[in-house]
Amino acid sequence: MSYWGQKTFLEDLNFRGQRSLTRVDFNVPLDAQQQVSDNHRVMQALPTIRHIVEQGGRAVLMSHLGRPGGEQVSELSLRPAAEELSQLLGTPVTLAPDCVGAEVEAQVQALQDGEVVLLENLRYHKAETKNDPEFCRQLAKLGDVYVNDAFGTAHRAHASTAGVVKFLPNAALGYLIRKELDFLGGLLENPEQPYVAILGGAKISDKLKVIENLMKRVQALVIGGGMANTFLAAQGFTLGDSLVDAESLDPVAELLEQARNRGVQLYLPTDGVLAQVLKADAETKTVALPDGVPEGWKLLDIGPQTLAAYKSVVQNAKTVFWNGPLGVFEILPFAAGTVGVAQALAQATATGAVTVVGGGDSAAAMQQSGLAEQISHISTGGGASLEFLEGRELPGVTVIPDRN
Repeated sequence: MSYWGQKTFLEDLNFRGQRSLTRVDFNVPLDAQQQVSDNHRVMQALPTIRHIVEQGGRAVLMSHLGRPGGEQVSELSLRPAAEELSQLLGTPVTLAPDCVGAEVEAQVQALQDGEVVLLENLRYHKAETKNDPEFCRQLAKLGDVYVNDAFGTAHRAHASTAGVVKFLPNAALGYLIRKELDFLGGLLENPEQPYVAILGGAKISDKLKVIENLMKRVQALVIGGGMANTFLAAQGFTLGDSLVDAESLDPVAELLEQARNRGVQLYLPTDGVLAQVLKADAETKTVALPDGVPEGWKLLDIGPQTLAAYKSVVQNAKTVFWNGPLGVFEILPFAAGTVGVAQALAQATATGAVTVVGGGDSAAAMQQSGLAEQISHISTGGGASLEFLEGRELPGVTVIPDRN
């Protein structure tokens, strides 16, 4: 089953001489010099942009960056993204002064076939996230056809992802969204077994429904990061000053029961790295978790015994989905678990497993580990990938019309 189904795809459209209003996801990290520090999302947009310009289309790209809250925040300008894209495409990319208005309309009208313009940050206008109809209409004036290739915002019913299609019905999905839906869809539809899901990160509440949905499909569920604390607390472990989501204890207890009833192997940390403060030079110690975490100490990474067990599970899998770090990987003493699992995924991929990494922190961890090229697919959308795996519809996909 294809999860983009019968939706119109950009190869179904004729772009010659057409202004293609294209939603991309250039919500990229910037360094202190206001340069793009990780261009993964820009790279992933290239196939769609190249298709449009090579077909003689005029690419009018739009994206958000950060959360400027409707204000023109200069640090959140898309200029660095325009410069990065220009280098990658090998052709000039103009940055428009805004994303709507008479000046922008004139600039877009003057585009020649094969040229590219990037509109300024959509979220400089509150109307974008409010899906304001008038703002949608103004955006639609900049295009003859519409393409959505921003998977990272496909779960949001914003003006640029959903509302604009009402005014620009000649619309299609791009290459990146198709790739995302094919890989993520494969995790829901007949994944090759053994299928292992690794879930980490700080918040369990965001992932309860994902775990519930994946539990119907996986053979093993591997839990790490801050959310593992809540699983351990639900089983009566003493966790000192570790992060525990008290409100999720009952739902987690229900998940533990579901895993037992379904015969899903649930892996939780058996040892962990502790510290009293979250600093690179903090004193650390590794303890067996059945002995408990002392008062004043926090559990900040899985320990070596746990990592060895997790690696073994991953290396025997045929399908692996990973979302969320296993510890506070940004700080070196607490990165071993996350880096170790990243290495295990790369090894599993090399032996034929399909490995999919959800967006957000786990994608950043893959890039940081230098193993990103050795994974089957790294999603560009953390929230979107999780909502999709929950079984929810994505507004930015459902709004695209079916093929004629």
